[in-house]
Amino acid sequence: MKVPHRTDRNGYPLGYPRPTATVDPDRSRWWLGRIWPVVAVQRWSFAAAVTAGLLGTAATVAVPKVLGNGLDAVELGHSPTPYVWALFGLAVARFGFGFAYRFGLFRSALRIENDLRNLMYERLTELSFDFWDRTQSGQVISRANTDIRSIQLLFAFGPLVAMQVVLFVFAVAVMLTVDVTLTLVAVAPLPFVYLTGARLRDRVFPLQWLVTARQADMATIVDESIQGIRVVKAFNQEANQVQRLAGAARRLRWAGTEVVDTRARHAPGMESLPRLGLALVLLVGGVQAIDNQLAVGDLVAFSAYVLLLATPFRLMGFILIQWQRAGAAALRVFDILDEQPSITDPDHPVLLPDPVGRVEFDNVTFSYPSGDGEPVLAGFSAAIEPGETVAIVGTTGSGKSTLSRLLTRFYDVDAGAVRVDGHDVRQLRLHDLRQAVTAVTDDPFLFASSITDNVAFARPDASDTEVANALADAAATSFVNELGAGAATEVGERGFTLSGGQRQRVALARTLLADPAVLVLDDATSAIDVAVEEDIHRRLALRRQGRTTILIAHRLSTIALADRVILIDGGQAVSTGRHEDLLASNPLYGAILADTNSTPDEEAR
Repeated sequence: MKVPHRTDRNGYPLGYPRPTATVDPDRSRWWLGRIWPVVAVQRWSFAAAVTAGLLGTAATVAVPKVLGNGLDAVELGHSPTPYVWALFGLAVARFGFGFAYRFGLFRSALRIENDLRNLMYERLTELSFDFWDRTQSGQVISRANTDIRSIQLLFAFGPLVAMQVVLFVFAVAVMLTVDVTLTLVAVAPLPFVYLTGARLRDRVFPLQWLVTARQADMATIVDESIQGIRVVKAFNQEANQVQRLAGAARRLRWAGTEVVDTRARHAPGMESLPRLGLALVLLVGGVQAIDNQLAVGDLVAFSAYVLLLATPFRLMGFILIQWQRAGAAALRVFDILDEQPSITDPDHPVLLPDPVGRVEFDNVTFSYPSGDGEPVLAGFSAAIEPGETVAIVGTTGSGKSTLSRLLTRFYDVDAGAVRVDGHDVRQLRLHDLRQAVTAVTDDPFLFASSITDNVAFARPDASDTEVANALADAAATSFVNELGAGAATEVGERGFTLSGGQRQRVALARTLLADPAVLVLDDATSAIDVAVEEDIHRRLALRRQGRTTILIAHRLSTIALADRVILIDGGQAVSTGRHEDLLASNPLYGAILADTNSTPDEEAR
């Protein structure tokens, strides 16, 4: 469904939920300090939840004291009714404050998760192609989902444990007013609980980092297998992929088992030591009660307080594990948020309000950051005038597709300049440049949505008539009408329910709807038969009068439609002219056409 919208100066739809805070950019800070600006946005919600939690804790601490006083009253022959009502009131208060506390806390934690995910997704959309050249999508998916979820769980449950610590302090304070000796007996085992927890923390952190890394490896394998399922099945490699996943699963299982083993060695001691305190309290307090040095009600209340003391330490193992998990996850999230795009808007951009479509490559030299350092282009120079249709021809790997990537500034040149309407593309806003220049590749991406939605992706405010006209000019109307739901037909993930030629026509329609001043067709009709391709170019000539079109092509039928041909070899423009003239005068040109039209290939670079 198309959603009409207006955009701001950066191309974002108005009303876009921009994050209100970001992480601290100081990489030397502790991970919690770096993430604190995002947490601080929810400070009032957290404060309200914590206030409710403190009141609920006070009610919890009061229960044993009231219970003990009630038992003493019964022992003295007094009515317990006031204490019964007091316990009832405390129960209601605990329920009300507990609900408010947990609801507010979990809502705040989910908002933090939402803000972190928005921050990460926005950064991912900002990052340049050199990042994606070296990053596996499964790793990114794992960090955006599993790792951010781990951080959210810490902020959801961490304050609960912190509130248990507050309860511990309150309980100890009340216990000291009853009997100092019994209080010291009750808390005597607790330092050993802390030491055990410290050992658990130190052992779990590196293991938890390993677990998160291997979860990401699993996500990568699953993502690749799903995205490449047709290749997997075509080569009967299902068993190998299952074995590959099984190997990753075994490595994850080993790391997870080590975490479980470490917890199993330490957690029982952390939970049992407070019970030793309870046994000592019953022993010492029982003797005092027998000697009439301590009331039975106080002993019962004291025993209840010791049980309350045990709760924080039972949870300590869990929160320490979650703390380490969140810390490891935060570092992996920071790896993404700290990544800076190499392609950015200039500080003082030149405006391009009404582009006419003149393109110039001035002595361009370029090599891919992820490559071997060898230049793909070495001193390439060429100029294309507004309204021209120019074909760029060369052998595989000669740099033809690289020209379109430099023109749209997916990468920056190493030397020289690429200009649009006389302006270096590095001086233009990316939003303006990519509105003026759009490329269609031979293997276009379609979203798992309807054909209408895919075409309207270029202009979500376009009318159905405009979408239909774009489909018609891409020679797609006939096959679209034959589909069950016409243009409303869902095309499946990556558009694989359509043939290669059909996908190319839908992608071309999407670009025609954007109506750029410069249209680059990078083998964009390679899967379309010659008759349909000729019809497309006839329609393009009518629709794009006065607009610049660059054809990166192998097929003779495509090249022959150009006004002029630029021949590229060795990263340089070695010749230019009309197709017929080059064919008659340049042996290299004829050899390239003979080779590529007898054995179709795909542009590797």
